[in-house]
Amino acid sequence: MSNSNNRTTNEMFFQLVALLLSIIIVHTIFVTVVRPNAENTIKRHAEMAAAGEQYEVPRSFFIVVKDLEQESCFILMFWALSIMGYKTRTAMRETSMLDLPLINITEGSKVFPEDAGQISRPLQSLPDIQRGLLLPRALQTALSRFEVTNNVQFAAEAIDGVCDTENDRLDSELSMVRYITWAIPSIGFIGTVRGIGAALGQAHEAMQGNIAGVTSSLGVAFNSTFVALLISMLVMFFMHQLQLTQERLVLDSHAYCENKLLRFLKVK
Repeated sequence: MSNSNNRTTNEMFFQLVALLLSIIIVHTIFVTVVRPNAENTIKRHAEMAAAGEQYEVPRSFFIVVKDLEQESCFILMFWALSIMGYKTRTAMRETSMLDLPLINITEGSKVFPEDAGQISRPLQSLPDIQRGLLLPRALQTALSRFEVTNNVQFAAEAIDGVCDTENDRLDSELSMVRYITWAIPSIGFIGTVRGIGAALGQAHEAMQGNIAGVTSSLGVAFNSTFVALLISMLVMFFMHQLQLTQERLVLDSHAYCENKLLRFLKVK
């Protein structure tokens, strides 16, 4: 239980630090690079238009992402990616346990309830961090249940219970990432509403022949939605890849327990 609490505390601390770093890094880039370049591009085009020169307005990356909504979407994107990177690293560490000889049962052997204590000694000698991972927990739980109940079916049910609980825990811990994937397009929609509202507020200028303000406001509306949808698609892709990795971990751990332990358990 203490290992689980420590892991939860460490992950929460990591998420807070990742959010703070995302805000600082993204805001610094926007203030020093994105918005100055966007303002210079807009100013240059305005001067060309005032001089009556013919020009074609380019689709500048800096203009597309310069607004507050796009900045917020990038902050949430890097925050979500950092969380998923942390969880992927944890899943890879869990997966590495599948390659270790956690229990030593030779082919053709029979394990009786009185042998469970001897078989579980390598598991008990693992460091605390490794002992709290899914596969060692499932094996230890099955051996303990088999030793106490003298029943193979109960040992199999113990493995099922540990794997099902772990699967539910991994799924619930993705709730923050799911919230971020929902929030990103919502922020883009807020930018759309803000841009359209600003454009409507400048309708009188357009009626007088000055459409620059309306065009700029509509650009905010469409650019924020465009950027938010692209970022949301990217985050969703990595989230589904993480879910696949976690589900595969649980399935492989369950298969390991069946192949390396359950089929050797016998009752006199």
